[in-house]
Amino acid sequence: MKCVAVSDIHLRDIKTPEADLLIVAGDISMKGRASELEWFESWLNAQPQKHKVWIAGNHEMGIEEDPSLAEKLALRSKSIYLQDSGIELEGLSIWGSPITPYFFDWAFNRHRGQDIRKHWLQIPEGTDILITHGPPLGYLDLTGKGEHVGCADLLDVIENHLSYPPQVMVFGHIHSGYGQCEYKRADGKIIKLINASSCDEKYTPTNKPIVFEI
Repeated sequence: MKCVAVSDIHLRDIKTPEADLLIVAGDISMKGRASELEWFESWLNAQPQKHKVWIAGNHEMGIEEDPSLAEKLALRSKSIYLQDSGIELEGLSIWGSPITPYFFDWAFNRHRGQDIRKHWLQIPEGTDILITHGPPLGYLDLTGKGEHVGCADLLDVIENHLSYPPQVMVFGHIHSGYGQCEYKRADGKIIKLINASSCDEKYTPTNKPIVFEI
């Protein structure tokens, strides 16, 4: 399956190429207001992919307050919204979560440790594509200030809890972490990591959508 991934589009009219699956890893808006979600619905409808799967991010405060906004948007746009939930598409298992470590009381924030770990423990064995808004600690999570701010609990669950980890992890959140790398577990299993942030730290849409095959 040909996939294209974006994240942190923040109401910018990102052009995506044709593919079988579009993945949007959160921060579609600035605050998740109804008018912003209307814009995102129009944007989704304009994209050329057969399947469209998306999650919210820390900017989608309106969705956290009223999850039905996302559910209705997904229904109208014939897309799939995931919130600590999964879907199977053409034989591929996809799981998505909007949760990120606590930061200034934005949307879907959880404190590090047990508060956030319980979300990662919901990730099913054998997930093919894992979509989270934020990165695991130490991987594509370096801020402009030189700090690694990814989630240690997410990394630990991927490394030590899942016998059959995802083939691909797609995330964003840390705009300066845009890019791709591989994570090799102690048992030799390799996970492709993609930070698909479309905007840079100044919210300028400078980064291209990332295309991959699975």
